[in-house]
Amino acid sequence: MILVIDDDKAIQTSMCLLLKQSGYSVLCASNPEEALKIVKIRVPEVIILDLNFSNETSGKEGLKFLPVIKKTVPKTPVVLITAWASISLAVEGIKKGAFDFISKPWENENLLRTINIAIELNKENQPDKPVKRKELDCLYDFSDIIGNSPEMVSVLNTVGRISKTDAPALILGESGTGKELIAEAIHKNSHRKNAPFVKINLGGISSSLFESEMFGHVKGAFTDAYNDRKGRFELADEGTIFLDEIGDLDINSQVKLLRVLQDKTFQVLGDSKTQKVDVRVICATNRNLLDMVNKGTFREDLYYRINLITINLPPLRERKGDIPLLVNYFLNQLTKEYKTKNINVHPQAYKWLENLHFSGNIREIKNLIERTLLISGKSKLVVADFEIALEQASIPLLKENLPPAGSMTLDQIEKEMIIKAITHFQNNLTKVAKSLGLSRGALYRRLEKYHLSDQIKPE
Repeated sequence: MILVIDDDKAIQTSMCLLLKQSGYSVLCASNPEEALKIVKIRVPEVIILDLNFSNETSGKEGLKFLPVIKKTVPKTPVVLITAWASISLAVEGIKKGAFDFISKPWENENLLRTINIAIELNKENQPDKPVKRKELDCLYDFSDIIGNSPEMVSVLNTVGRISKTDAPALILGESGTGKELIAEAIHKNSHRKNAPFVKINLGGISSSLFESEMFGHVKGAFTDAYNDRKGRFELADEGTIFLDEIGDLDINSQVKLLRVLQDKTFQVLGDSKTQKVDVRVICATNRNLLDMVNKGTFREDLYYRINLITINLPPLRERKGDIPLLVNYFLNQLTKEYKTKNINVHPQAYKWLENLHFSGNIREIKNLIERTLLISGKSKLVVADFEIALEQASIPLLKENLPPAGSMTLDQIEKEMIIKAITHFQNNLTKVAKSLGLSRGALYRRLEKYHLSDQIKPE
């Protein structure tokens, strides 16, 4: 049963007819008192709550009643219905526990989709039971995702449960943690799996090209628009669109994106017709969006629109037990790619790799494995082989903990980098010079310049 709380009889009638035609049973209430009487007798699957019950238009009535209804039926999702002018109130409602919001006048398909997502997710919103990777692999297709650590199994369990819904998802994680793979896994295990999966890096699109890229354009819409062009949303129709690096989107483009996410409609640049689109939206970023919301660089209403489901991907340093699996996986891939004989890794090398920081996460370990394979030419890789490859990459220490711009002079930065290299390579000046891109003689001159010679122990 769905409960509609709205004082407008026309709204009640219209919504009741729509929901009954879609197979739902519906009850209506004109005010909070009627609504409380109903929920004490029968718990609804979803509650649709208007923000105003009288001639008031402030929305305060709905926001005041929301905590009451959530306390009475805490497990029932509440969908707010509001006008675009009061979207900020709807966002405030979500902070107080509302599931989602839809705007007036609503699109029937959007309303039904929101209700269906709320019901499906509520069914799935049970405490995670401990599961094993093998159990998940029997239920879902996670063939491209490597890892059986508890952290990754928990992520995959969530991915599997939400994949059959159309709920928008926000994937958070450091660069190189595999956000795109998770987005593809959601699509591949959904009812949209045979439809397009369209991915786009928003960080690489300028504000001036945003509309053309996302919504398409018609011939003559602007200079150099010599032909009609379909946008990414149209290409993804009936499938999934993956918006990577959404934290890099400028404010003006955020407004345009919010419109299509809210109404599932858009206008092709240069055309006055409105087109509908049926897509599932998955976003990803390595930035702290909530912090950006607080600073005013990311719209709060967009933030709550895209993160109905949030998936936090752990960095590699928090799932070190998966490193041997990743090493073997990439070695198998690379030996096939380069058509080389099978290669083994010494057990001690696995332990050594597990102790590396890998600030670039999976992307970095893949690069290290490939570089080691190409440089060593051996059938069995040992620690020394990985060390050589690591040194040639000018890794880690030189990229981490860089000072804020303007806080140090170039000489101070250079001195600090030399000190870090000396510490990292334990006074091996040959390795220090190589990692810094210097000749041994040039390194000695800098040691003299910065009065570091006395700190060097004999090799």
